[in-house]
Amino acid sequence: MRLVFFGSPDFAVPSLKALVTSGHEITLVVSQPARPVGRHGHLSDPAAARLAKSLSLPLFQPASLRPDEAVSRLAGGRADLFVVAAYGKILPQRVLDLPGLFAVNVHGSVLPRWRGASPVQAAILAGDATTGVSIMKMEAGMDTGPVFATEETAIGENENAAELGARLAEMGAGLLVRTLAAFPREATPQDDSRATYCPKITREDGLVDWRRPAGELVRRDRAFAPWPGLFTFRRKTRLKLASLTLVAGGPSGLPPGTVISISPSLVVACGEGAVAVAALQAEGRKRLSAADFVRGERVAPGEVWPS
Repeated sequence: MRLVFFGSPDFAVPSLKALVTSGHEITLVVSQPARPVGRHGHLSDPAAARLAKSLSLPLFQPASLRPDEAVSRLAGGRADLFVVAAYGKILPQRVLDLPGLFAVNVHGSVLPRWRGASPVQAAILAGDATTGVSIMKMEAGMDTGPVFATEETAIGENENAAELGARLAEMGAGLLVRTLAAFPREATPQDDSRATYCPKITREDGLVDWRRPAGELVRRDRAFAPWPGLFTFRRKTRLKLASLTLVAGGPSGLPPGTVISISPSLVVACGEGAVAVAALQAEGRKRLSAADFVRGERVAPGEVWPS
């Protein structure tokens, strides 16, 4: 089939590779514009755009899909299908109406659970035992369209969002190719009564509230890896935290955020229980193991990090 592919981050790459390998004609790849990254703000293309360039595929990186010029460029692809995998913006209805058939989306959950922008993180945050991918026919609503196919997988006990997202991206790519090979086929309407929603993750979601239960903070550490990560404040300095683990039988009665011990591990009291923090990074400094940070920054039991 003739396809226009929409995708931006790493999650989109396996789907684009799979479509090319399976022999579909990609008439256009649509990705987010290059953005400044890193300390020096050098412009960098999204992963899907970099792949499109390496494969010499036609590439379009508009700031918006709403102008007439953008719609005309998309229509020029004369696609049978639009395929979307983590593009990063909502497709307006007049864009969804362009392909000869319709638009399909590779979504990182088993719909209708976790409709929205952050299904991988949401599944980890909620403590879900399983998640998966869905191939959905797109419509105007947020991930409300009928579903062609799903595939489930267990979430590893210590799996973080980067690891789970990479697995789901590969699963989604395989399911996408198999679904397209089986067209035409019917899609099953979603049960809206079972729908759950997840918002877009922001940088401030990483701020630690020590009043939360220890188990929830461990899940947040996994869900927000690699971005936005967890952070707290110490002596008014922003402090990044990584690799949190539950401390069995954590003490109660101490104010949340209290440093309980610094050896053999750095343990901090939570609203319920306590967590051990394996690595820390003060703003403007390099990342250190907890042992090195404690020595260098003179962390003492009893000090309290704010919630």
